[in-house]
Amino acid sequence: MNPNSRETREKVFGEVAAQLHEATEAKKCWPCGCLHQSLQTIERAIPSAERSPELTSALSAATASLLPVKYECLGCQVCYPALAVNAVSQVSGDTALDICPTDDVEVRTGWPPLPGNYTVLRYHAPVAVCTLTDDGLSSALSPQAGPAAAIIGTLHTENLGIERLIRNVLTNPYIRFLVVCGTDSRQTIGHLPGQSLVALAHHGLDDRSRIQEARGKRPVIRNVERAAVEHFRRTVEVIDLIGTNDLGTIQATVQECSDRDPGPSEPFVSAEVVSPVSGYVPTRMIPDPAGYFVVYVDHHGGCLLLEHYKNTGFLDGVIQGHTAPEVYTPAIERGWLSRLDHGAYLGRELTRAEHTLFTGEPFVQDAAPEQADDSIPTQGKDAPPCHGCPT
Repeated sequence: MNPNSRETREKVFGEVAAQLHEATEAKKCWPCGCLHQSLQTIERAIPSAERSPELTSALSAATASLLPVKYECLGCQVCYPALAVNAVSQVSGDTALDICPTDDVEVRTGWPPLPGNYTVLRYHAPVAVCTLTDDGLSSALSPQAGPAAAIIGTLHTENLGIERLIRNVLTNPYIRFLVVCGTDSRQTIGHLPGQSLVALAHHGLDDRSRIQEARGKRPVIRNVERAAVEHFRRTVEVIDLIGTNDLGTIQATVQECSDRDPGPSEPFVSAEVVSPVSGYVPTRMIPDPAGYFVVYVDHHGGCLLLEHYKNTGFLDGVIQGHTAPEVYTPAIERGWLSRLDHGAYLGRELTRAEHTLFTGEPFVQDAAPEQADDSIPTQGKDAPPCHGCPT
């Protein structure tokens, strides 16, 4: 087929217009990155002077339907924008036209540095779980994953999605395993992110930064340096459970990985890894302008009592409850706390008091951690007020 013949171009333009019409009719396409990127690609590939009236009309209608991007790609069974761009490649001479967005994203401080559809469970755990396109599996697995799982999330694209996954994993050297499970997008024009991710782990990138042996439609890694990809391949073992949706099987695999955890890897030199900060006790007390508290346990009445005093020593309120949250919630709502350290101290003391309420043990309110602890009397009017009161 001669790509420059009039007959070929008219046929291609008709196919592109038809697919854009389908995308315009499909509301899910309007906020999808696939359609946004595809329209830009088509407009670049086919100058306006060369377009047929049908194609020009289809481009205008599709552009008018666009909404702000809500998701990069849904991995639909038939991706109309992808079909449109594939048709364009027949006359543009470029068989690697962009379809899905591969722009870099803003890095955040902390872990994970890049946003995504995931649930963070525990930084020091050795296993990450990717449920591919199955949001329901991710939601069901998160509360049952156990202490071995660090993060559980989905993956919808074989380029941008994999790039974000790699960058998030590399900033946590404790992650040594990645369990890939759930349903891959095995469709007519499927992204196949799961197959592409496993292929990357086994075969790496070619000299054009394309994932070798990947069957996704655009498995190109552009925004992650090759050294980072190789570090990921060396330090993270990818476990292929694609197609597995059974929670018990996935949980057992996560535990098996944890049982052979080799410990944290060497951090990737370009990754901003979260490092532990040594804890410390303040050297001086800063009074809370809102006042101070005295905590009591009424074993006979089976309740906790919290007295609040102004810094002048004036009692301005008492809260009664059976649990720590029942007591500190109204204290917060009344504005009796203005410092975070004061709130942390109060939470600790109320938790201790709640414990003694149920065990019958005597409760002695601790002095603030930076106060001298020469003599701590038992509860009563002479008990030391909590953190924030003047000495």
